[in-house]
Amino acid sequence: MGSSKPSSSLDPALRQRLLQEARAPWRGLRRALWFALLASAALGLATMAMRLSAGELVPGSDLLIQITAVLVCGLLLAFDRQRPPADADNS
Repeated sequence: MGSSKPSSSLDPALRQRLLQEARAPWRGLRRALWFALLASAALGLATMAMRLSAGELVPGSDLLIQITAVLVCGLLLAFDRQRPPADADNS
């Protein structure tokens, strides 16, 4: 009765995953959003590249916006993937 640590019937791997999700909620949804935005920007850039290869005139500002969008979304996705878990120091 004097036990300060309650016994858990959860699998340790599941428990660790749930604790990680509690420390960083919405991480999966956030990654999916970054990926969707990156895919959209890359599709727009590919469309502009095809228009350029066909000889159409594409405004430089539009091309710069698409390149910036691809870079920003790619960096956000990479940053979110490379961030260490919140409990790395507690282990």
